Amino acid sequence: MNASSHINKENLLQRFLNYIAIDTQSNPDADACPSNPNQMIMAKQLASELKALGLDDAAADDRGYVMATLPANTDRTLPVIGFIAHMDTSPDASGTNIRARIHPEYDGGDLLLDGKKNIVMRVNEFPDLCKYTGQTLITSGGNTLLGADNKAGIAAIVTALECLTGNPGIPHGTVKVAFTPDEEIGKGVDHFDVEKFGADFAYTIDGGELGELQFENFNAAHARVTIYGRNIHPGEAFGKMINACLLGMELNQMLPATERPEHTKGYEGFFHLTTFRATVDQAFMEYIIRDHDQQRFDQKKAHLRHSAGRLNGRYGQGRVQLEIKDQYYNMHHKILPVMHVVELAKNAMKALDIHPLIRPVRGGTDGARLSYMGLPCPNLFAGGHNYHGNFEFIPLESMEKASQVIVKIIELSTA
Repeated sequence: MNASSHINKENLLQRFLNYIAIDTQSNPDADACPSNPNQMIMAKQLASELKALGLDDAAADDRGYVMATLPANTDRTLPVIGFIAHMDTSPDASGTNIRARIHPEYDGGDLLLDGKKNIVMRVNEFPDLCKYTGQTLITSGGNTLLGADNKAGIAAIVTALECLTGNPGIPHGTVKVAFTPDEEIGKGVDHFDVEKFGADFAYTIDGGELGELQFENFNAAHARVTIYGRNIHPGEAFGKMINACLLGMELNQMLPATERPEHTKGYEGFFHLTTFRATVDQAFMEYIIRDHDQQRFDQKKAHLRHSAGRLNGRYGQGRVQLEIKDQYYNMHHKILPVMHVVELAKNAMKALDIHPLIRPVRGGTDGARLSYMGLPCPNLFAGGHNYHGNFEFIPLESMEKASQVIVKIIELSTA
């Protein structure tokens, strides 16, 4: 019996709609975990839902981490496989009062999201829409994000578990699932207990379009720059004023213009200026630094340090203060010794006639950090597009395929 063909598409859609109705947008300025109390509400709801499916140990801890076990139904020695998704949505766009719009049998044209405000998702701006003609597309109403990142991943995992518990004749090993808070603000696995989770390896279901399979990601660092100027009345400033605004601009010009996000793709790294607040007296800047290659990553950090040092040499020591902190590293180094985990996912996709799209993550995932915590954890597609913005969309059929891949991975692991 092929359990992966028994995904309940209607239940999958309803779960997704239920999940996105909860505003779990993470808050980068909060010290609490989870950063939004609604994430705890969702965590408890998910734990109850998993218990109702028969995962008796399902529970949400006091930080909003949900873990549960589907026990093996065979005496064979099989790997313990985990599946992980995050509950929070990005702070980059509103997640309040999400009003999903369902577009059945999409005709390949532009999509009207909000008639009153004339918000339209146009094919010439989002050509990926054309891949899904004839399918059911889910969008927001154009004023919020949709929340497919990563509630599509949660819906796919829970529906896969529903498939397995509803087909007890299918042999499987022990399956672990976890749902985490605050991934979008880089804190998703700060309190993840790998030992308690107890999986031999896992997959985050947090990728984009149908077929994505990722086991490489950026090395990442965050830089804070504080510049101290000297403010003098402009009529008497000759030889005295040091304008912190201009020093900040000068620092940014020392970095290669071709190594900005808008000019890079694939394996190319970048410097990304995310914050610039300045007066003549003081300027504050934040950068994120990214590169897949460790040597180039180290060179980028050294370049920023050297640039700050040149300004200090020109304008006085201590004028520019720089702090660089590494955030996460390329999981590739941890996955290479266990490439059978990737092959298992590739074979599952091929068995379902899905073409695996092997791509580097131009960002990070919880899986990257987990891989360095002892849990090898590649990233699989959830099916969505245009994450973190008002034009986010997901084909229902891609979400269904994500759920099928989860089941197929479990099936093939028993072979």
